[in-house]
Amino acid sequence: MGGAIVTDPRIVLARVLDTRKEGLLAFARDLVGIPSENPPGKCYRECAARIRAELDRLGLACQVVEASGFPELPRHNLLSFHGDGQRTLYFHGHYDVVPAQSADQFAPRVESGMLFGRGAADMKAAVAGMIYAVSFLKECRVPLQGRVGLCIVADEETGGRGGSRYLDEIGLLGSDGFAMLTPEPTGGLIWNANRGAVTLRVTVKGRFAPVGLQHEGVNAFDRMLEVARALQTLKADVETRRTTFRTEPAEAAGSILMLGGRVEGGTNFNAVPEACSFTVERRFNPEEDLATEKARIFSVLGALQSRGMDMEVELLQEGQSSGTPEDHPVAATVAATVESVTGERPRFAMCPGILETRWYARKGIPAFAYGPGFLEVSHGPKEAVEVDRVYRHTLVYALAAARLLS
Repeated sequence: MGGAIVTDPRIVLARVLDTRKEGLLAFARDLVGIPSENPPGKCYRECAARIRAELDRLGLACQVVEASGFPELPRHNLLSFHGDGQRTLYFHGHYDVVPAQSADQFAPRVESGMLFGRGAADMKAAVAGMIYAVSFLKECRVPLQGRVGLCIVADEETGGRGGSRYLDEIGLLGSDGFAMLTPEPTGGLIWNANRGAVTLRVTVKGRFAPVGLQHEGVNAFDRMLEVARALQTLKADVETRRTTFRTEPAEAAGSILMLGGRVEGGTNFNAVPEACSFTVERRFNPEEDLATEKARIFSVLGALQSRGMDMEVELLQEGQSSGTPEDHPVAATVAATVESVTGERPRFAMCPGILETRWYARKGIPAFAYGPGFLEVSHGPKEAVEVDRVYRHTLVYALAAARLLS
């Protein structure tokens, strides 16, 4: 680039991308090859070190923040900023992945223009793209009225306790932010909202007895059905509600209370089960409140306990819903940038799951997800991402930053 200050970011950023594709793909492959599975949270140190090495190589200063309380499996989070001033556009991503279905998912390969491997779609290739996008802004000396902040965290797949939640608690998440973008596998959509979540495991207690002496036992399965029936009454009410945010498909607009995603109990076919457990999955829309929805579930369970039902309730995860209107000025800029790169106007929709956009939206920061992967293959045995889509999204990230900070 000869160190020249650019006048047309779109052209010069596209040119530098063309010269950096090989390095970007190699970095993405390296990340996919690291088995940073969560749970339990292994290989985080190795993955964070590889990211830091790439940031150093690209001339981007980095701060590594280790979350307290994880002596066995440390949680490392990375922060890097480019630009001047306090006004910050955050590029936020995570490097942990769900457990693989087979070990060869950590032997990444490129076939027919697709990068295969665990985390290729969600979201290691896109994180690599965001890092390179910031490096392009630096290399091209794109003038910015503010700064871009890279926030790359652990533990996203399990609620963020050692990642975003920890950074939020110590005041390092979203500081001075005016907008946030995360590269979740949106498949061409821009997600401007997300559902919240309350996930419970309910274990109902009984008393063991051989089947021939079942009168001496207490059947935990029968008791579990009683608990489930009470929750089904709540489910019937919950699932009449609809969000006003767009969803794809439209049928996904309903609020959700799902029972029995995982069910366990008993020891054998000829024994009265002394314990049975099942999960309760509450996914609520942006118009609904975490504290209220959580309290409604616990109210049902508490009423049963007060009548003598012996059970334990374990909270597995919780997270707030969030949403940013699609007519927000930041949304308009991001959508226009996507159209300028892809030639197609993107549609907005609510993510059917939970997103880390919630950590920013709760602070009043408009937050969006847009990434090259597809949700349908994420977390699956054939997880992959189209390499050319990674390149296009990298250009979108760089150009969006240039426009939002102009």
